[in-house]
Amino acid sequence: MANVTRQSLTAAEIAALALSLAHLGAGPQSVTARRGLRHAFDHLDLDDDVIATTLTTLTTPLAPDVAGRARLIANAITARLVIRLQYLDAAGHLTIRDVEPVTCLVHGEFWYLVGWCRLRRGIRAFRFDRIVAVEPTDLPARPHLPERFLPFQRRTARRRAAA
Repeated sequence: MANVTRQSLTAAEIAALALSLAHLGAGPQSVTARRGLRHAFDHLDLDDDVIATTLTTLTTPLAPDVAGRARLIANAITARLVIRLQYLDAAGHLTIRDVEPVTCLVHGEFWYLVGWCRLRRGIRAFRFDRIVAVEPTDLPARPHLPERFLPFQRRTARRRAAA
């Protein structure tokens, strides 16, 4: 097999790859794909507990019900369509929100949908395990650059991205 030059992936590329794997379930293809994603991270220093936990979460299959919602979210991101979420916040309040999905990411042990919340009129991160239901719509979403809306970047990375 030909040698492959390893280049670093952007946060948006990692998020897209991981989301694609997340809704594959636990079949044989997904196991091979997750192993490949782990190999992409071999060069990283995993002394940071948050990074180590995040990488474990990235390469662990989602529960079937969450994977189904992740598939709807991924399709909406690709099609640039608004989705309607039933979302249970940390205090246990259920809200219905129209969201322009931008990207998905993992931080620590949780998956998040990052999107423009039309209810709150701002960018928000929604934990997958708190999304009760996802309903696709035919409403077009405005284009948003994922790199501008990644909430868990270190401050120095944000400054560089703004420059």
